[in-house]
This record gives sequence, C-alpha cells and structure tokens, in this order.
Amino acid sequence: MSNTLLNQLIERLQCLPSVGKKSAQRMAYYLLEHNRSGAIALSEILSQAMTDIGNCSKCRDYTEAELCSICANEKRDPALLCVVESPSDVVAIESTATYSGRYFVLMGNLSPLDGIGPDEIGLPKLKQLVEQESCEEVIIATSATVEGEATAHYIRSLLDPSINVSRLAQGVPIGGELGYLDGSTLSLSLANRQRI
Repeated sequence: MSNTLLNQLIERLQCLPSVGKKSAQRMAYYLLEHNRSGAIALSEILSQAMTDIGNCSKCRDYTEAELCSICANEKRDPALLCVVESPSDVVAIESTATYSGRYFVLMGNLSPLDGIGPDEIGLPKLKQLVEQESCEEVIIATSATVEGEATAHYIRSLLDPSINVSRLAQGVPIGGELGYLDGSTLSLSLANRQRI
C-alpha cells in the first residue's frame, strides 16, 4: 500500500479504540466526501487539546489549569476523598450529583507483571494528599478486577489505620434478576449484604 495522505489518514484513525481498517476507511471517506469543515475543526481542537490539557497538580484529573475545577472549588469537602482509576470515572461519579468530596485519579491500577507499581499510579502522592488535607474518609472506587482489588488493598495498607476507608458496594444492579447474574457478582452481593 502506498504512503499517500489518504492512507496515512486511514492509518492514523486506527489509533482510536475499536477502530479497525474498515471503520477507519469509512470515517476517512465520510469526512472527505461530506464534512471537510468538521474534520478541520476536529483536527484543530484535537491538536490544541493534546498540547494544552495536562493533569491537575493535586488530584491528577485532566485540566487546562494548575488545579482542576473540582480541586479549585472551595465548596467541595476536602475531608472526603474518592480514589478512582481514570478521569472518566470522575465524570461518571459526578453525573450522579450525590458526591460532594474531592478525587484522586490513579491513571490505572497496580500491575507488577506490566511494570506498574505504586509510584506509577501516584500512591506516594495519594498518601501525601490524604495527610495534608486531613481526610476523614477515603472511598476506593477501583474496578472489581484482580488488579482493582489488589490496588484497593494496597491503598488500605498504605493509609493510616485511623482513616475511614470504604469501598464502593458491588453486586446486584437495580432491576437485575438473580437468574441472569454470574456467580462472582452473586458472591459479592451476599458478602456485601446490608441490614434493612
């Protein structure tokens, strides 16, 4: 295949998740045939975003400023900290409009086989933040994977025992029927049952 601009465009579009060669071709041809101005606007904002968006100096979320809007908001409760894996998790929790604390974004999980240890996901910085902010509760909102569980246990062992550390509840979803759930989810539901 020759290295024409069109082929380069198709190849670059494949860097997006779940976009293979055929999908990339469809996108490239659509943009060229139907929406060149949209493609130009997309390329400009993409370039600006990749240059100007960095990480919050306190929580590591994405931001264009030194502090993200949540860390800069004095109305947020600094004694309550939610530890999440990625910036998209912050968006998910914020969409509930029920959480008023602050966040710390790990940008991943512990994975020794992949060379990802405590320093790579910012755990020394997390410990420092918890101590500086005099956090009373740390909510660990990592995924229910082996890596997420290992990360949650490591964070618990890292923090002072006097700090209340909780984990997001896991189990039966609202509207879920028991017959359709896998055994692991049911086990978690039984283990995390609550008195009513």
